[in-house]
Amino acid sequence: MNRRDTDVLVVGSGIAGLTTALKLSSHADVLLVTKKDRVDSNTNYAQGGVAAVMSADDSIGLHVGDTLLAGAGLCHRRIVEELAREGPERVRELIEWGVRFSRGEGGSLSLGQEAGHSRRRILHAADLTGREIERALLEAVAASDRIEVLDDHFAWRLLTVPHLGTHRRPRCTGAVILDIPGDGWIEVRARAVVLATGGCGRLYRHTTNPDIATGDGIAIGYEAGAAVANLEFVQFHPTALYPAGSHAFLISEAVRGEGAVLRREDGAELMSDLHPSGSLAPRDIVARAIQAELQRTGAECVSLDVSMIPESRFRERFPHIFDTCRNAGIEVPAEPIPVVPAAHYQCGGLLTDWDGRTSLPGLYAVGEVACTGVHGANRLASNSLLEAVVFAHRAARRTRVDLAEAPAFENADRVPPPAAAPGGANVDEVETRVREHMWEHVGLVRSDEGLGTAREVLDELTLEGVARPGGATGDMRAREAEFQIAVASLIVRSAQRRLESRGLHFTTSHPHRDSERYLRDTVLAR
Repeated sequence: MNRRDTDVLVVGSGIAGLTTALKLSSHADVLLVTKKDRVDSNTNYAQGGVAAVMSADDSIGLHVGDTLLAGAGLCHRRIVEELAREGPERVRELIEWGVRFSRGEGGSLSLGQEAGHSRRRILHAADLTGREIERALLEAVAASDRIEVLDDHFAWRLLTVPHLGTHRRPRCTGAVILDIPGDGWIEVRARAVVLATGGCGRLYRHTTNPDIATGDGIAIGYEAGAAVANLEFVQFHPTALYPAGSHAFLISEAVRGEGAVLRREDGAELMSDLHPSGSLAPRDIVARAIQAELQRTGAECVSLDVSMIPESRFRERFPHIFDTCRNAGIEVPAEPIPVVPAAHYQCGGLLTDWDGRTSLPGLYAVGEVACTGVHGANRLASNSLLEAVVFAHRAARRTRVDLAEAPAFENADRVPPPAAAPGGANVDEVETRVREHMWEHVGLVRSDEGLGTAREVLDELTLEGVARPGGATGDMRAREAEFQIAVASLIVRSAQRRLESRGLHFTTSHPHRDSERYLRDTVLAR
């Protein structure tokens, strides 16, 4: 096994990972590994934008209030206040790095509105905001002589050694990396490790996430000893283009922000009698309303009426959605867009403090893989990209301080390459079983019985194991399947502990909110 030493190892190349690497590169050498091409991340698929207070009619207090309301009582207020306060500065920094946000007449920033926001505060680059941010950050990373990027390198597991500090907990000292093109192994020793691996949407039958979103960071972090929190809160985006398939195309919430309305099969407004904000109600409410309508009528989708948006405006504001719909034979905006819910965002993750530190010394987490306390039981639209840059900044600042006390590389023992796993179930069969059972039993609507069924299936898969077909790509796919089983099991265990309905976790067995017993995070630790 080859060995590499670096000051900081960053795993993941979305907005959180790239921002952290850039922030640290002025003080440390950074090795950034990503299991696919560096532009393949949830960030790159983000259409909506970045929520930040950038107008005179908005305020930090309003942004905080909107976030707390969406989070259904579980947001950490101090963390949310920090997010809203730091947001505008981090957005200006993105602009300095070269991000070209859309602008209106006179050059002022064009601000959109999305569900749950009381003001127009969504900065966007048409409807390809994530792609534009990735472009600018990748260019900045390429210009740094202290950041090395390894594409097609897969984080197999984290390395830990006994910690000699007061609490005598293990310390994270690096990771075992699978070099996919080289079909070999690298032992990366680092004085700090930052996980920025994104979410786990691929655990579900229908998702807006790319193929890489298999929960890797949550799995290896928990396996190494880091605590996780609030994994029961999986957000389903209410408007994915029908038919959704395994990789659903997202119809941005900003379309409804421009006036689009959800309609039933008979043409009546779906949300008008269900929530004061109508089609701009919070995502969990809209997604469940669509699900209930489909179950009631037997229809396969509902309609998003976009006829009130002039074609010139639609084409200008949503060029990617416009082209995708037209290519699918939908003559927007004259014709409605058929939509269904799809798994979109994990509101829980590795439990961190507000500086990105996990419960495992030496290990940090930023972006969707982290549970910072911002989202609570339901994420407010477009807070995710803001959270990524704000807490990447904070984590980088904290890491620079912690590096001064990090142990020398020589304190860590050598490790052998991971051994091959004999026998086990076929990778494709495992992934299919996980996704079908998660969709049916751990999706928008749950029950004690359904959660029990899902747990039994996942326990069986854990005992059976996953067969490795051989070769680096086969090994990676098998390990991803193991990660999916592990993270799905953690989601189910978290859901079984919350005997109430709150935010994204709705169960028919406990349909009411119980703030006396459950106004707290769900924390799991080994």
